[in-house]
Amino acid sequence: MKQRIHANGIDISYEVAGEGPWLIFSHSLGCGKAMWQPQFEALAKSHRVLRYDTRGHGESSAPAGPYTLDLLAQDVKALCDALDIRTCHFVGLSMGGMIGQTVALNYPELLLSLTLANTSSFYGPQAQPFWQTRSQTALTQGMAPLVEPSMARWFTAPFRASQPALMQQASQWIMETPPVGYSACCQAIAVIDTTAMLERIKIPVLVIAGADDAATPPAMAERIHAQIAGSRLVSLKPAAHISSIEQADRFTDALRDFLSEA
Repeated sequence: MKQRIHANGIDISYEVAGEGPWLIFSHSLGCGKAMWQPQFEALAKSHRVLRYDTRGHGESSAPAGPYTLDLLAQDVKALCDALDIRTCHFVGLSMGGMIGQTVALNYPELLLSLTLANTSSFYGPQAQPFWQTRSQTALTQGMAPLVEPSMARWFTAPFRASQPALMQQASQWIMETPPVGYSACCQAIAVIDTTAMLERIKIPVLVIAGADDAATPPAMAERIHAQIAGSRLVSLKPAAHISSIEQADRFTDALRDFLSEA
């Protein structure tokens, strides 16, 4: 059942199902909690699963920016405090993975394990014009111009061609994202620079890459994997950026196996 709670100065929309250890899912930029449907249903058989809409997305509040990854991590901590979640497993994809890294670094006592999918720990100055353009496009032209390039990054061409209904749904996620929230999140993730700090993460970590992911290429996953001692790296193919959807069963199986050991 969908619910809303006031935490860290905003209303956060979330959904909970199942029983067992807490398992939190954090979504990609331009998506919402609905993107986790395959994993939400499957893992609710063994965990108390929570998926939520990030600040600036879905049914959560979208206040004016700027946002930072520290702020988005504070939202997670405040949500956990409000729901009396003392410890949890955390799964984040793309922006959600960046939030997950920040939660692990800022609130290490909260996490039992961390899964980082299709994400990065660093972009660098060469990527700043790209993020600035996306941010300004959302503010000045709305979300429509961002749909086609986002879909091309999210999914491989054969998958897009074979799943028209799903592509329509994913396009709608982008269109329904508040431009001010999208823009503010672009600014937050553009400056991520956690690589040197990742060695501080001592909990079990699963890193998932999409072999065909041009947005966060496998080299970014390999860099994260190399920085976190004992982490596990899984590559899914064919899969572009939203590997949790394009390879839903294999993604879920990898996550389930990891959680059973973590």
